[in-house]
Amino acid sequence: MSKYNVWLKTANKLEESIIDDFRARVTASPDDLTEENAAKLPAEYFQFAHNEFKEAERAGYSNYSYWGSTIRMFFRNKMGVVTFAILVVLMGFAFIQPILPGQLDPGTIHDDLTAVPVRFYRNVPPQFFEGRFFLGTNAIGQDLWARMWAGTRNSLFIGFTVAGISMAFGIMFGMLWGYVRKLDFLFTEMYNIINNIPNTIILILAAMLFGPSIPVLVAAMSMWAWIGHAHNIRNLTLMFRDREFNLASRCLGTGVFRVIIRNLLPQMISVIMLRMALAVPIAITGEVFLSYLGLGISQVTPTLGNLLEMARPLMRAHPYQLLFPAAILSVISICFYLAGNAFSDSADPRNHV
Repeated sequence: MSKYNVWLKTANKLEESIIDDFRARVTASPDDLTEENAAKLPAEYFQFAHNEFKEAERAGYSNYSYWGSTIRMFFRNKMGVVTFAILVVLMGFAFIQPILPGQLDPGTIHDDLTAVPVRFYRNVPPQFFEGRFFLGTNAIGQDLWARMWAGTRNSLFIGFTVAGISMAFGIMFGMLWGYVRKLDFLFTEMYNIINNIPNTIILILAAMLFGPSIPVLVAAMSMWAWIGHAHNIRNLTLMFRDREFNLASRCLGTGVFRVIIRNLLPQMISVIMLRMALAVPIAITGEVFLSYLGLGISQVTPTLGNLLEMARPLMRAHPYQLLFPAAILSVISICFYLAGNAFSDSADPRNHV
């Protein structure tokens, strides 16, 4: 017989003896429960049990916080934290750059017409350690350092505004589209019409009617982008619409908007965060593409798209004019993608422990 079987047999005998002793002492018949036998019973058998409400509340208490757990999960992702830090530093420097000492105006043409002979500061190469043009100048003598950060600010403004407007309308109409069955036909036909019209045609018509400007570009891009977000949110809403907790809410008479906000929206936070993070670089890339085709904002207003479009004819002779704006655009797009994915995974309640 193995040691395990001997140990198991001994444990079973000990357990049986303890149970028999307990039964003999507690379940004694009234005839056997004399004063002498009762005196032998432990004193705690005859004490009243008291309810400790504070202890009961403490046992059922949980300090779980959704956003607190999301932030902790996000900071465990090293790649997400690094890319988010790069993004914060880049955006922060873009907005504080104009107030730093020694900065040049992005729209000023730097030509010294009083000198003999006249000096034209055009296509000046980068002067990293000497001179006043840190990244050089463009074809008309404007400082590329100042224009690059001014273009970054304008492109970020376009990206965040388009992403915010399109996501707000996409979430609102997408949930109504998926939850209210009577609206399905209307939104489906609207989706088929808008989705089959190329975005470029919408932007060309908007530029021809109202002129190329930041408000026109933002309105035209948002008018086309919201329907894609709405379609994605509608599909998610269909997944959660007939779950048990939603059926219970409807049976209790809960209103449509309360069900959407309280029941459906928390289920989609991770997906919404990811799409919001990806919508910003997509909008910036759309502005760059339109400016590259000559359909974007006027070159008087610097954007990353305008800088790339102006550098395109000179990229063989002066590649630095294309390299620096392209590097900024690439860093923004990559950081938004990686940080957005990391935050989306962190916002998923199934990943919380």
